[in-house]
Amino acid sequence: MSVTQLRPIVYDAPGVEPADANIRSVETLGVMLLRAGVVPPHDMVQALTMHSQGRGRLVDILLARGLIAQAVLYEKMAVHWAVGLADLVASPPDKRILDAVDPVLCLQRGFLPWRKVGGTCIIACAYPDDFPQLRAILQPVYGVVAMVLAPLAAIEAAILAAHGARLAQRAETRVCANESCRGFNARGLHLPAAFAVLALGAVATIWPTAVLLVATALALLSMLSFTALKAAAFWVMRKAVPDSEPIATCTELPTVSAMVALYRESNIAARLVQRLGQIDYPRDLLDVVLVVEQDDTRTRAALAQAALPAWMRVVAVPAGLIKTKPRALNYALDHCRGSIIAVYDAEDAPAPDQIRKVVARFAISPPEVVCLQGILDFYNPRSNWLARCFTTEYAAWFRLFLPGIEKLRLAVPLGGTTLFFRRAALEKLGGWDAHNVTEDADLGLRIARHGMRTELINSVTLEEANCRALPWVKQRSRWIKGFMITWATHMRQPVLLWRQLGARRFVGFQVLFAGSVTQALLAPVLWSFWLVPMGVHHPVAAALPPGMFTALWMTFVATEGFAIVFGIAGLARTRHRLSPFLVPSLMFYHPLASFAAYKGAWELLSRPFYWDKTSHGHFDF
Repeated sequence: MSVTQLRPIVYDAPGVEPADANIRSVETLGVMLLRAGVVPPHDMVQALTMHSQGRGRLVDILLARGLIAQAVLYEKMAVHWAVGLADLVASPPDKRILDAVDPVLCLQRGFLPWRKVGGTCIIACAYPDDFPQLRAILQPVYGVVAMVLAPLAAIEAAILAAHGARLAQRAETRVCANESCRGFNARGLHLPAAFAVLALGAVATIWPTAVLLVATALALLSMLSFTALKAAAFWVMRKAVPDSEPIATCTELPTVSAMVALYRESNIAARLVQRLGQIDYPRDLLDVVLVVEQDDTRTRAALAQAALPAWMRVVAVPAGLIKTKPRALNYALDHCRGSIIAVYDAEDAPAPDQIRKVVARFAISPPEVVCLQGILDFYNPRSNWLARCFTTEYAAWFRLFLPGIEKLRLAVPLGGTTLFFRRAALEKLGGWDAHNVTEDADLGLRIARHGMRTELINSVTLEEANCRALPWVKQRSRWIKGFMITWATHMRQPVLLWRQLGARRFVGFQVLFAGSVTQALLAPVLWSFWLVPMGVHHPVAAALPPGMFTALWMTFVATEGFAIVFGIAGLARTRHRLSPFLVPSLMFYHPLASFAAYKGAWELLSRPFYWDKTSHGHFDF
């Protein structure tokens, strides 16, 4: 057993503490560090003041502010508490002892049942001042307990090594089964889907006009329903001016944990650290967790070389049955220290005051507001035509449509980044559905199902526009596939969903999820109407009275006109100054979405949980 030979603090009976336990505290530790000259007096006074104000643990404050090296701090703490330092790498924990407690509890409280020596169980702790409280939990399990010290990162690594598979399974099944898509049986759909395609082909061969009429009617219905939703959002937002968000400046700030999931992102690791370093929030209260797959050695190596500050740390996710972003977030959630959980993407550049705005908004919001969604925009809007179109689409979505959806009190489909949650509510919901490839939109719906609310916040995060055609299609196909599987999952119990959402939000869910997918799949049917002004005879015209076909064609043109107006209005709310004459060219952009929809439908049947990763780092900030 590798441990510095110092006398451990032993608790051998309930309610009995060592005679000198009362004189050992974090305050007296601060005095000892001050006398030892390892922390400057002014900094030590500030750190102790922050601790007394409830702004975090003294250990975390000292390390986050870079006031002392971790090795030196734990050596001094061992001397102060008269206990040993455990080397968890040279002497891993006894798994039989560790199995007796929940590893999640160990992660959350920063301790590790390590060894048994005689009749005493040795507990490795990152925070020695917590040990008296841990005693009540551990004595009924282990009997006599004694404390040694180990850094939190070493404790987390040891728990991962011992219980990686168990924790991975928990991350994959946190959401209750009736709200998760993990039971989705793609193979069971193969035969019905093949039969449906063959039947449709046969019917289309015999009655082609009838099939075209039905397809046109469905396409028109989905287009009109989604346009009506956009029009309602546009109406409620027509005079809305983005509010200036309050900025938290008080001393009683909460700890905020910001999770960033990375996979094969070695090329942007250093830039990520630099961008997140621009966040204006006390470093002792900012807990940045970089979530990396355990087998992603290149990204882990890049992060190791990026000179991470003390307030950033890497959490390695053990291998499991699937490999998705929501699974990684679920696993890392238990490692977070904050009462507010933020989620960013690897290429994000958030506004410096963003977290202060979030803290201030949560402070004045009612308890049912459990999620805040920030505005997403791009830092490379002029890279090419595709980037300009994507920027226009995002401007309309995040600055008009989603705020309008919120004001209409409908379920808000979340974006995958710049999300902020009250931690207690997020854990109550079970975190993210690890199998859903649009875990963000799914979580937004589950928030609404459980009587909670999402609000939009006026703070912008810049990210990289995916402006290469094939990667764009891959990303969009994943989103559309996720919308499909989310709709199928929550419609397994439509009556229950109706009761939980209410009539208005239930209808909104159908339009937003089923309507948008149907519109993407059937859009080519409607695009055929552009042939009419060119003098090409449309087959539907012969099957309908002349007046009805003219009305149909005019409806299509009017809808396209409104889409252009909607896009221009969204673009006007940005600072990019892109030309409004760009917006009509989006009619050549939307066919990519239809292509992606068919790819997504195919993958729904072949690889429903496959995460088609988006590559980042091609355009810099």
